[in-house]
Amino acid sequence: MSGNGLAGKVAIVTGGASGIGASAARLFAAAGAAVVLADINRTDGAQVADEIGAGALFVQHDVRLASDWDALFEKAEHKFGPVSILINNAGIAVAPVSLEDVSEADYRHMIEVNQISCFLGMRAAVPSMRRAGGGAIVNVSSVAGLKAERGAIAYTASKFAVTGMTKVAALDLAKDGIRVNSVHPGLVETPMVRPAEGAEAFDAIMQFAAGLPIPRLGQPEDIANLILFLASDSASFLTGGAYLADGGWTL
Repeated sequence: MSGNGLAGKVAIVTGGASGIGASAARLFAAAGAAVVLADINRTDGAQVADEIGAGALFVQHDVRLASDWDALFEKAEHKFGPVSILINNAGIAVAPVSLEDVSEADYRHMIEVNQISCFLGMRAAVPSMRRAGGGAIVNVSSVAGLKAERGAIAYTASKFAVTGMTKVAALDLAKDGIRVNSVHPGLVETPMVRPAEGAEAFDAIMQFAAGLPIPRLGQPEDIANLILFLASDSASFLTGGAYLADGGWTL
């Protein structure tokens, strides 16, 4: 059956404590899925799960650790059954820094959180999705996974890698009935783009957004709706794709 209804499906959403992840978790639950929210932020993640209700579970989770991924899928299956949807959404960004000023430690940290996490998550998902009879993985990349961004060598490297990894995984997992796609948000009003401090930097972002073909910042639900579609049976013929949601930025 096609459609965006997710009744009977079990979804894991990383970075589920706020922003795009929290919005996606709410949409998935409204569409009928059982949702496991994973995040390093216990306070906010547990609050989102409580707001969703009985069909949601929060698991504190470090995306950099293979052991945490194994535990996450074990807890999801114990609570709800085999997982059929994985949203690799957790990630970090930093203010622009020139290449020669990027430390090795900062570069490696970015790669671990944004790139290696996607590898670990996709690998961990395969056994559970086989038990579910197939599934869908959506990796949240960025416009920086398709175009270069000055001063963002680590971030851009991590997001280009996610774009490529998605395509390889789509080929490798097709035999198991597992579809894999990537989503590429532009500027979205989340805590990553609008921090508690730094009003001057945010004003500059708002001025840039005002010049886009769609002259505003994206909202988390703009991206979450695309993620929902790609995870649903409505997208049953889509795999290995890279889907932009950037207000026309990359035009």
